[in-house]
Amino acid sequence: MFVVLMSMSAVLVAQPADRGGKKSFRGPDREMQMNENHGGPAKGLNLTDAQKDAFKQSMLAMQKQLQPLRNELGEAVAHQKTLTTAEKPDLSAINKNIEKIGALRIEMAKIKVKNRLDMRAQLTDEQRLKFDMFKGKKMQERTKRNEKRYGYDG
Repeated sequence: MFVVLMSMSAVLVAQPADRGGKKSFRGPDREMQMNENHGGPAKGLNLTDAQKDAFKQSMLAMQKQLQPLRNELGEAVAHQKTLTTAEKPDLSAINKNIEKIGALRIEMAKIKVKNRLDMRAQLTDEQRLKFDMFKGKKMQERTKRNEKRYGYDG
């Protein structure tokens, strides 16, 4: 009986914990949070069907633009690791690669801002206010999370 009890408790401990159905959106999928199902900035805006379709198409177009840049950025970051861990690091090559990484991030930021402004232009004044408040709220949450993570007491 003791063996059965121990084996049952081992099975229960080995079961994956249920995280309440929450998914972590990081990397390429993060921008896909924009629809109401994921609680993105469209949540609570009471979008019309036409607005929802326009947002979806806009997000898809943005993702198509960002994907090759993300791939290139990943390659540049990996190359940076190779350059910096070489037996005799070439500072000139490292600096050139840093510039490339920066340029890719700037290009990605420009695409994201353009997309956000295009989406914002399709909203009514009331929707725009909520949309803008969401961005500010997300930035505050990120700041609080980083302060907690890195132990900043203010």
